[in-house]
Amino acid sequence: MKKIIITLLLITFSVATQAQELVWETNINKAMEVSTKTKKPMLLFFTGSDWCGWCIRLQKEVLKTPEFAKWANDNVVLVELDFPRKSTQTEEIKKQNSELQMAFGIQGFPTVHFVNAKTVDGKINFEGLGSTGYVAGGPAAWLTEANKLLKK
Repeated sequence: MKKIIITLLLITFSVATQAQELVWETNINKAMEVSTKTKKPMLLFFTGSDWCGWCIRLQKEVLKTPEFAKWANDNVVLVELDFPRKSTQTEEIKKQNSELQMAFGIQGFPTVHFVNAKTVDGKINFEGLGSTGYVAGGPAAWLTEANKLLKK
């Protein structure tokens, strides 16, 4: 009986640890470096983390699950572009996020864009691979949609 309990605790701990290992970049330049190094596209998550109900729901139902963590670690560089109302951000991050919101024509939250990026003549060029938002059905449904966009 003790072996079963210990095994269950280890499984629970490893699943919880896996979900916590996700790194969400907030600086697009840093994310581009990681993307170039790993040869993975970026997942740009435009969110209102402390006020947008659908954003919070997407986080809870998909982005904070072990299934998503495993998929993300294998497939993308995560970038959170947040537009909070209560928490503070540096002026640099606010400016960056606002410029990216305009560049991608974001009009509602949550919006997720999959992109490849490179710098040409000092300017960032994005190659759009597709976009999505909240998808009902939990991680399986959302990941199916994401894989279609990434053509996996």
